[in-house]
Amino acid sequence: MFPRQSRLLCPAIVASSITISNVGSPTSAVTPTCLLYRLFYWGACQGLALVLFISCSLRLSSLLLDPSSPLVILDTVTMSTNFRDRAIAEVQKAITADHNKEYQKAFDLYMSSMELWVKALKWEKNKALKVTMQEKMATYLDRAEKLKQFLQSEADSNSNGGGKAAMGANGTTAGGKAKPSAEDDESKKLRNALSGAILQERPNVRWEDIAGLEGAKETLKEAVVLPIKFPSLFQGKRQAWKGILLYGPPGTGKSYLAKAVATEANSTFFSISSSDLVSKWMGESERLVKLLFSMARENKPSVIFIDEIDALCGPRGEGESEASRRIKTEILVQMDGVGNDSKGILVLGATNIPWQLDAAIRRRFQRRVHIGLPDMNGRARMFKLAIGDTDTALQASDYNVLAAKSDGMSGSDISNVVQHALMRPVRKILQATHFKPVMKDGKRMLTPCSPGDPEKIEMTYDDVTSDELLAPDVQLKDFEMALEDSHPTVSKDDIAKQIEWTNEFGSEGA
Repeated sequence: MFPRQSRLLCPAIVASSITISNVGSPTSAVTPTCLLYRLFYWGACQGLALVLFISCSLRLSSLLLDPSSPLVILDTVTMSTNFRDRAIAEVQKAITADHNKEYQKAFDLYMSSMELWVKALKWEKNKALKVTMQEKMATYLDRAEKLKQFLQSEADSNSNGGGKAAMGANGTTAGGKAKPSAEDDESKKLRNALSGAILQERPNVRWEDIAGLEGAKETLKEAVVLPIKFPSLFQGKRQAWKGILLYGPPGTGKSYLAKAVATEANSTFFSISSSDLVSKWMGESERLVKLLFSMARENKPSVIFIDEIDALCGPRGEGESEASRRIKTEILVQMDGVGNDSKGILVLGATNIPWQLDAAIRRRFQRRVHIGLPDMNGRARMFKLAIGDTDTALQASDYNVLAAKSDGMSGSDISNVVQHALMRPVRKILQATHFKPVMKDGKRMLTPCSPGDPEKIEMTYDDVTSDELLAPDVQLKDFEMALEDSHPTVSKDDIAKQIEWTNEFGSEGA
């Protein structure tokens, strides 16, 4: 009686219809009223099912269209991660091809990665991650543009019909004559950047200007001065040191020793910091490291001094960036001299925290010299060197007094104390309310005095001309007061760490 679909939707009606159809008696025929009731009931059930279906569909649609819906967020994260991973894989292939000088392949891979980056950026909701992705895209796109320029210049050369020799990937022509290329221009820029690290003028710091540190000075002489002056001494298995690490607390003279090396050694001196070798462009930092050692080989004998080397060569770990790992690897390769003659090149490193160095880098430094705090004799000599030819009233024995009172201070601390003491006469002039006349080299001068001095003249420094002013001598008490106002900058914990590392890996340089 009812369509098949209606029986599926309304079991009650199906049951009724079966009952009626099984009754064979003519008296059991369905009446019009009963039929009308059943038709009404079936229609109501059909309408309820339709309403439920429409309601569920609308709810599902709202979930899919709402950006904050868990379904949409889950799908967005999945899509973004998928495209980002594919883009990274594509970029890694491009970098490999770039390093192998397969420039056309590298260009195609860089451009195909751009499409994946754009899709990943579209699905990414994390704002910080989007900024990072945009920076990466700019870097890779810039490299792709440079490759495009190079490939275009190469194509133009090939289309000249032999008028000009074809230019290779390294910028040389088939006829042997070099032609400028995008890569040559980059190399020139990098060379110019590193040229600023070459010291053109000697610092004028002699070995005798350094108080103490006799062990460190002897090691540096063995590594730098003797191989140049007496090359015959270093033959066969006897070779000069290739890597020396100077480590110790801040202000103990590590950089000062490097200046002495630059002055005393008749060699090219490269003074490098981490900022000279770190670049925001992909692959450029490694090229800078490689070019640095190449320039050192071209200008040998040469010394490469890397200050704060721990900033470049920290320990490897999970949190390390890919760029930092590549720089470290290139430094290791260059220091090993694999495929290159490293004779005549010394790498001189300096750090305050040697325990932060990567183990492989530490091994490349054959000599690790501890530059510790000066002893009493060293401190006395440091006071003399810091005062120099400045007029003072100090006696020879006073230097020992100052050395005894400055225990625990570094060379930098002593230099600050001396500067503080030498400024005290200037403060006396500024604060003076009375001056008295004195004779200096047959000339009448005015110098500050106390209000109780019998020869006092009430006046201030504004009333004295520069030709008449005579600064008071620096007394021992001025230095003692400066020492009271100053404190060592190196803590006992730092000293203990340095000693512990020296016992395990280093040697004393005092």
